Amino acid sequence: MHKRNNRQKSLVRLAIGVVVIFLLNILVSKIYLRIDLTAEKRYTLSEATIQMLRQLDDYAYFKVYLEGDFPAGFKKLRNETRDMLEEFKAYSTYIEFKFINPSSIADNEKREILIQELVEKGLQPTNLHVNKKDGSSRMVIFPSLILNYKGYEIPVELLKTQMGVSPERVLNNSIEALEFNLASALLALVEDKKPTIAFLTDHGELKGAYIADIVQSLSEFYNLGSLRIDGRMSSLFEIDSSSSKITEKPIIDALIVAQPIKPFSEADKYVIDQYIMHGGKVFWLIDPVSANMDSLRLSSQTVAIRNELNLDDQLFKYGIRLNANLLLDLNARSIPIVTGMIGNQPQQELLPWLYFPVLMPQSQHPIVRNLNNIMTEFSSTLDTIATENVNKIILLQSSLYSRLISTPAIIDLALLEEQPDAVYYQMPPQPVVVLLDGQFNSLFANRFPPELKDNFILPPQKNKSVNTSMVVSADGDLIKNQLHYNQHYPLPLGFDQFTQQTYGNKDFIINTMNYLSLDNGLIDIRSREIKLRMLDKNKVEQNIIFIQAMNVFLPLILMVLLGLLLSYIRKINYTVK
Repeated sequence: MHKRNNRQKSLVRLAIGVVVIFLLNILVSKIYLRIDLTAEKRYTLSEATIQMLRQLDDYAYFKVYLEGDFPAGFKKLRNETRDMLEEFKAYSTYIEFKFINPSSIADNEKREILIQELVEKGLQPTNLHVNKKDGSSRMVIFPSLILNYKGYEIPVELLKTQMGVSPERVLNNSIEALEFNLASALLALVEDKKPTIAFLTDHGELKGAYIADIVQSLSEFYNLGSLRIDGRMSSLFEIDSSSSKITEKPIIDALIVAQPIKPFSEADKYVIDQYIMHGGKVFWLIDPVSANMDSLRLSSQTVAIRNELNLDDQLFKYGIRLNANLLLDLNARSIPIVTGMIGNQPQQELLPWLYFPVLMPQSQHPIVRNLNNIMTEFSSTLDTIATENVNKIILLQSSLYSRLISTPAIIDLALLEEQPDAVYYQMPPQPVVVLLDGQFNSLFANRFPPELKDNFILPPQKNKSVNTSMVVSADGDLIKNQLHYNQHYPLPLGFDQFTQQTYGNKDFIINTMNYLSLDNGLIDIRSREIKLRMLDKNKVEQNIIFIQAMNVFLPLILMVLLGLLLSYIRKINYTVK
């Protein structure tokens, strides 16, 4: 009788437990609850991303090509990508994704066709050497995805390469950038009203094939156009047709001044100055010194001279002085040079050209955080000037192994044949690109404005800006893509056709424009840090037997101890007293 009552009580408890669990599942399914227990909150999306996801009104389909049997590092990147997309899906039912393995297609012809299609869509393949028991094999993978939304698609690279960085760090940095890369790509397709950016064209700035790649890349995020000031305030400000007045509202969100070669008139400087005073953003890419490789194709020597652009006083007023010098750095890019002849065939060799410094981003600012190295050509330096209410952040600078030469200077290809003496290349890092944030003073404060060509009523002169930003680079080639040496078509920005290396110039330009013109908080995601917790390989190798033994026997020992403990507790509870 006693046993029957105990059995009935147990069944009742079991039934109650099942009902409670069932009700809890129903309740939890109705309530959104996610707890991120990681120290860096790696699975917590930013508020900007969440707001964008909640505003989706159609399906966003991610086709991820990072699938297959590959090394652990890429498996981790794949898993983190899947986790991030799951987080996206938790905030929007319109998120769909699929992981695809291009190498799983048995038909060689179909597989090659798919790989070619992916390359044409902008996905970059990565070659892997995989070691197996029966030998090593070569594998082509695509650590990237294609996002499709409302019939439009955009490629996204998941693996962000960095020169001179360990593979573990590269993978970790790529994981850090996952949310930003996915969210910014989605924003490019979702945003109906894109910011407007204009390239200045009055003063011989870069155009056409030399900026073709960055124009195509920026057009995914912005409305792009070219702009001529021509001494007219109406070129940068809206016009009230009813009153024939020029309003104080700029017509563009940001202005790019890409490597001008002609002097700026005082009227043009005034228009740009007032544009900045009213909150306009400017990306200055200026060459203080005139020097290029075209002159060295006909002669082994050329002369570098100061580039007279009539901008020194304006940039000085904002807090920057451009120096008329050239930067030589031992951390430099190589160029092809004919070193001899075999028969009638010239023999070329890649030699480091110290006038082409490679800049390694060291700042933790979101614009350059974890970026690949940046390639430059005949770069100069700049100095920051003490100005009130303006914060200055050095984004790019030279290495510890550099030196400066003043202009005018003779540039001689004979430098390629010399072994640089490190004694002459030891100076503190020199700033090349600087970000300025704050309130700027007008160059034309307490001065009569220059005569303009406008036939409209001008707005009153403004002598102090609202809070705004600008970026100043002492090398205009940062935004210039190479042209194919034979067929002259534009190559991707940052790709060096001679060394076959890809630098971070494109990401740098895009991040800069995102910072200047987008006010959605996405750029701040790049400040997120995920700590890399790596095992000490030396200690692991020294204690491999002990570690293996602990992994095998420790769980067994714990199980035995737990069993003995439970047996002892049962013995105490059921001992008849």
